[in-house]
Amino acid sequence: MLGGGGLVAANVYATASESGQTQAGQVLASGAATIDCPDVGSQLTAVPDEAKAEVDKELALLDKQIAEAYQRLQQSTQAIQQDGAFAENSIMNPLKEKRAATIERIAIAVDRVGDRPQGLEPFAACILRASGNQGEQGGDGQNGDQGGEDQQQDGDNQDNQGQDGQNQGEGQDNGQGQGDEQGDQQGGNGGQGGNGPVAADFVDIKSVQPNVQSARKQGNASRGTFSTACGVNANGLFNSDNVIVAPGVTNGAHHFHDYVGNQDNNAFASDQDLANGDTSCENKGDKSSYFWPVIRLQNGAEEQDAGSPGGGIEGNAGEIVTPKQVTMTFVGNPQSKVTEMPKLLRIITGDAKAFVNGNANANASWSCTGFEDRQLKDKYPLCPQGSDVVRTFKFQSCWDGNNIDSANHRTHVAFADANGVCGNGFKAIPQLVQRIVYDIDAPSLNDGGRTTPLFAVDSFPEQLHKPVTDHGDFINVFDEDLMGEMVDCINGGRKCDAADGAGDGDGGGAGEEPGNSPSPTPENPPGGNNGDDDPADNGNGNGNGGENTPSPTPTATAPSGGNNQDEEPADNGAENTEKPSTDSTQAPDPADGEDKGNGEAVPKTDSSPSAVQSDEAAATGGDDNDLGGAVPGPEPSSASVLEPQATSGGLADTGTQLWPAAAGALLLLAGFVLLRRINSRQT
Repeated sequence: MLGGGGLVAANVYATASESGQTQAGQVLASGAATIDCPDVGSQLTAVPDEAKAEVDKELALLDKQIAEAYQRLQQSTQAIQQDGAFAENSIMNPLKEKRAATIERIAIAVDRVGDRPQGLEPFAACILRASGNQGEQGGDGQNGDQGGEDQQQDGDNQDNQGQDGQNQGEGQDNGQGQGDEQGDQQGGNGGQGGNGPVAADFVDIKSVQPNVQSARKQGNASRGTFSTACGVNANGLFNSDNVIVAPGVTNGAHHFHDYVGNQDNNAFASDQDLANGDTSCENKGDKSSYFWPVIRLQNGAEEQDAGSPGGGIEGNAGEIVTPKQVTMTFVGNPQSKVTEMPKLLRIITGDAKAFVNGNANANASWSCTGFEDRQLKDKYPLCPQGSDVVRTFKFQSCWDGNNIDSANHRTHVAFADANGVCGNGFKAIPQLVQRIVYDIDAPSLNDGGRTTPLFAVDSFPEQLHKPVTDHGDFINVFDEDLMGEMVDCINGGRKCDAADGAGDGDGGGAGEEPGNSPSPTPENPPGGNNGDDDPADNGNGNGNGGENTPSPTPTATAPSGGNNQDEEPADNGAENTEKPSTDSTQAPDPADGEDKGNGEAVPKTDSSPSAVQSDEAAATGGDDNDLGGAVPGPEPSSASVLEPQATSGGLADTGTQLWPAAAGALLLLAGFVLLRRINSRQT
């Protein structure tokens, strides 16, 4: 996400520029190409605070320069075919000059208030690189059964690339893919925007072997989980800014993001703006900002950004897909307790430029519901019918203990090692695991998506919508008290839901959507419940995305403290908490009595203080002792236990039942009197 493309040794770029005409001609002759520039931002690990604003703007300018050069490259196909030196003389050399001037301004800005950064000059040169979308790349071994289709599809790369350039040159609506243009554009270089995706970017999830492993938890592990529900961006809050990487720069991301949580996040949002902003989260104490690139269907639809920077102009075209479900869960550390995140901590996971940068910071994870023990890094999944596309982001969980951000937006946080240990004196913090589910049909690859459209994540234009570029962004704007409750919950080994009030016990789940679709194939075992508590394993064992039995949908009247005595975050405490019928023959609602912790309820007896206390414990979950059941209050008195059942009916009903009996008694008494008189007369 930082200041321009691939981090390759500087002398490689210098050599490439010296012999650029030959290399450029070879690359362009082979088909689709992209522009690969070394990453300047990754080199700036220490920038004085006084220079950060200026440096960030210059880094954003480097991104803009690459985007403009890439667009020019696409628009100039005919000129390049006629003149082999055109690309180098008219696109690559001017780009190098612009980058050199920008890099010099960065060095001057830092030099004013600190030590001038050294060794940045060679990073001005960029190279043209084959995109990998050529015909020979179609069957790369990872998608072997599609190789023939891919080769046929990619065989027309040059023709389609020319058409794409022509479309872009006709106006600033490139990539709109209107109706009958869509099929042709998707045939070669792929995608409605003409710069991807292609069939080779997809793989059948059923052909992937399980590959998810979780760190083994040790005795001092923090085993709890804390979830926060912030919606799915149904209100359509989008922009192509990135306040973390490019503050104060419109279209700093060059692709559109979904935003949930904080509703005031744009390029110009200050820390105060974020702190005072509205939030889509159910618990208003969570004003954090969660954002990620949108997914689009390459179906010819024109979105609101069709003619805008960050949208269609930069090849991000098609219908934006609203997620079906978004789940955000904070989990603990398998080795130690966690400490609170500082307010306004920024974390970026993944690399939006991983296609040219390489995999050093890539962290994409693509899968399908029912198959989430199989995670893809550099392919989009083809999900079987009944299964949904899933993106999973695991954020860094180690913090340097001092900084809420760093010059390259990475070095202040880190991932724990394979055993869960934070190195270099870093502190373990709650790990955000973000899971986004989409109802997207598997595209028809044999016809380039004409029948069922391709889908792709928004990207920087030169990244060609590659799945490896997926990434997520997070700014912590939790209320301090709520953050403290999160940490207590996780360290205490409990499952908590922010919507229910942190620390209310095992369960929650208010506002959660139903569980994942069951596996559509009988041979699919992924995602079964092994009773662990780690949603970070993407459903491998804990059901967070792969459990074959869908969780029930919680209701507003369902108790929040139901205990199934497992450590399953995916069920949101919903097991054994189905609300009973109001029929008097059924068990009473646990909310009307003492919750025994397993969904069974003791009927409410009276309104004595002891009974009221038991009621409150059941309704809120009470102190759950890590099991989710409420701790009962004092024993109720014997009088309240033996309270008589109320008599049904009114006074008139009672009278109608007693009068016949009274009349009979009088008649019997009269008979005795008459018999006595008869006997006395006879004597």
